Amino acid sequence: MSSGFRLDGDAYDDFMGRYSTRLAPLFADFAGIGSGMRVLDVGAGTGALTAELLARGAAVVAEEPSPEFVTALRERFPGVEVHDTPAEALPFGAGEFDVALAQLVVPFMDDAPAAVAEMARVARRVAVCMWGIAEVDMFAAISRTREALGQSIPPRRYRTPQELHDLLAPHGEVTSAELDVTAAYRDFAEFWQALDQGAGPAGEWLTSLDPDARERAHEELFRQLGSPSGPFELDARAFAVAVTPG
Repeated sequence: MSSGFRLDGDAYDDFMGRYSTRLAPLFADFAGIGSGMRVLDVGAGTGALTAELLARGAAVVAEEPSPEFVTALRERFPGVEVHDTPAEALPFGAGEFDVALAQLVVPFMDDAPAAVAEMARVARRVAVCMWGIAEVDMFAAISRTREALGQSIPPRRYRTPQELHDLLAPHGEVTSAELDVTAAYRDFAEFWQALDQGAGPAGEWLTSLDPDARERAHEELFRQLGSPSGPFELDARAFAVAVTPG
C-alpha cells in the first residue's frame, strides 16, 4: 500500500478533507442515498463519506485497507462496523446492501475491475467517483510544477469520465455526473503545510524531494497557483458514475 495512505488520519484530512467533506453530500445525492438504506462505504478512508451517510440516516458498513485509517474510523464512528479486508474480496453476501459506494478510491485499488465486481455482487446499486487531474486546480498546479522541474508524472487510471464509465459498464447501464467543489486556504503557507505531510501521491512526491528540489518546487508551485498573498480558493471536479446491476 502506498505510504500516502499510511499516515495519521488528521494529516490526511488536512490535505484532502477540505475537498472530500464537500464532495460527500454531492456524491450521496447522486447515488440517491436516503434514510434507512444499508450502505457499504468502500475505501472509506478517514470517514468523509461515512459521516455524510450517517447524517442521512443510512446504516453504514465501512471497508478500508489502511490500518491507520481503520483506527481513525473506529475512533470517530464507534457504532459503525469497519472491515479491513480488501475491496477485491468483500466479506458479505450477495445483495446484502442497497448501495455500495467508493469515493476517491478506485485508482488506488489493486484491481479496480475485480473490486467493482465485488461491489456489484454485494449491492443492488454501485456508484464511484474520482477527481480528474486537469479539472482539479491543485493537481493541475502540481503536475505543471513537476513538469517544470523536469520530473515524469506516473500515469494513473480511472481519472476520466470514459475510464470510469468503462469500469462500471460490464454491470449495467451507466449514469454519470460532474461534481464540483471549492476548497479554501488561509494562504500559501497553509497549502504547503497540508501538502508536506505526505498524504496521497501528491504528498508522497513532495516528501521524496531533496532540499534543493523542494525549494524549487516551493517557488514553482507558488507561481503556478498565482502567487497568492493571502486567502485563496481552489476548484475541483470529480466524475461520478453509477450502475444498477441486472
